[in-house]
Amino acid sequence: MTKNFENFPVYIKSLDLIEKVYIFLQSQSFEKEFEFNNQIKRASFSISNNIAEGSEYNNNRQFIRYLKIAKGSCAEVKSMLIVSKRLKLGDENKAEEIIALSREVSSNISKFIKYLSENIEKPNL
Repeated sequence: MTKNFENFPVYIKSLDLIEKVYIFLQSQSFEKEFEFNNQIKRASFSISNNIAEGSEYNNNRQFIRYLKIAKGSCAEVKSMLIVSKRLKLGDENKAEEIIALSREVSSNISKFIKYLSENIEKPNL
């Protein structure tokens, strides 16, 4: 039986990341930061959406491609949180928590990519 993307632990963690980003952005210091808010939300959504979209191809090579995009979006979320700390936007401790979670999601995506890479069907020669 094939697993649905909703059951992948990395997908569930990516939803946790979205939730934490949204809570973080509820701080008053973000009220006038529309561009920042929009960009970090889009990046966090990109992680879960690329995991979901890639899983639907039923092809490990395609799935890996989408997982790499999701991994790039993790780096974008992390980078934006580093910027928020430098600009003194939001709670620094919450930013660190989200940075740690983005690192965990990125690491889990890397492990998933490795697993899928080891299980790519080889053409018969």
